[in-house]
Amino acid sequence: MIGLLQRVTHAAVEVDQKTVARIDRGLLVLIGVEKKDTRAEADRLLERLLGYRVFPDQDGKMNLSLKDINGGLLLVPQFTLPADTHKGMRPSFSAAAPPEQGREMFAYLLKEAQAAHQPVAAGIFGADMQVSLTNDGPVTFWLET
Repeated sequence: MIGLLQRVTHAAVEVDQKTVARIDRGLLVLIGVEKKDTRAEADRLLERLLGYRVFPDQDGKMNLSLKDINGGLLLVPQFTLPADTHKGMRPSFSAAAPPEQGREMFAYLLKEAQAAHQPVAAGIFGADMQVSLTNDGPVTFWLET
């Protein structure tokens, strides 16, 4: 499972020109599900998202986690993250989970995130989404389990 996390001052997701999710300071995380992924990978990714120290402490060093600052978590399903881009001029999606597996894994991750942390918001699996954000730093990390 892949999480492309971005530290944000705010972020939002729109579908059909309606805001479906919004957070203030926290993490926007694009989620990619691969065929090989299980709930164990989702659990590990969530553990890392909540505990990854990407927020500045009083000395300006990245020593604080999302849990430490009580920040928002916005999860957005992103089918294209597992793409193989090593050759050619068109990405291959052979490693990506089929839609039903991807939907189930994203729903599981979201449910577990909501049980472990608040506030949690999410984009809509399979929807044409417009994601807006202000990346703080910018700080962006690729996490893979």
